[in-house]
Amino acid sequence: MATTDRQATTLALAHALSAAERGLAVIPLSRTKLPALRSPHRDDPDPAPCHGECGRFGHGVYDASTDPVRIRELFAAAPWATGYGIACGLPPHHLIGIDLDTKSGTDSSAALRELALRHLFTIPPTVVVLTPSGGRHLWLTGPPEVVVPNSAGRLAPGIDIRGAGGYLVGPGSRTDHGVYSTAPGTAHIVPARCPRALLRLLLPPPRTHHPAPPSADGHGQGLVQFVLAAHEGQRNTRLFWAACRAYEDGIGPALVDPLVEAALNTGLTEREARATIASAARMTGHQP
Repeated sequence: MATTDRQATTLALAHALSAAERGLAVIPLSRTKLPALRSPHRDDPDPAPCHGECGRFGHGVYDASTDPVRIRELFAAAPWATGYGIACGLPPHHLIGIDLDTKSGTDSSAALRELALRHLFTIPPTVVVLTPSGGRHLWLTGPPEVVVPNSAGRLAPGIDIRGAGGYLVGPGSRTDHGVYSTAPGTAHIVPARCPRALLRLLLPPPRTHHPAPPSADGHGQGLVQFVLAAHEGQRNTRLFWAACRAYEDGIGPALVDPLVEAALNTGLTEREARATIASAARMTGHQP
């Protein structure tokens, strides 16, 4: 068993290094599909939030790297690792994972087809990873200024989304349930862009806030307030969502400057704000 594990670790490292060559940041995973390295703060009585600033390994997806030297160090620190995770949401690909599960008893593939018909989008040819349980992971890419959150079953039963702060089990990983593999013919495909209509479905407004519908005389003040209420980590997402709604409601051009001003108040730079709004304009079929 020890020899088998060493072979699995060697193979996992080789696959991880190959993924890193394609610009995909990776971390070592255990047979349970969890990060192989435990948190260095696990015994601290009152640990402060740390995403790796302490310089030690063990921060999950925040350890992810494309640097082969660092990747080898991560695997050397976790000789029991038999797989690797690919961090989502990071440049250059800004990967989004569509996890079509089979364990929920629902036909997640049919659910995705129904969504595609209802919202008029198609999934382009892209990387597909087959899971040991019979599920599939579809790899898509998103715009750099858009933060896609993780979700489980929100889009439809059996469909989970892996976005910023999440990771996908990489092909070649060995787990307690079997080996992840790339679907025939998709191993060397560049991950396709996420269709615009699907991307909008992945960016719902936070349930805790319901902006007032924009009106001609109010100039979309509800959308402006929505952006002003953003906290760090959600500023770009809120601005992108608000700008999409503004263009869809026909007041996008009139609301550009108020949205930029609101974004500046949340801490974004003018360049970042205008780039995000321009992306929203393109996403909704308008010229920025």
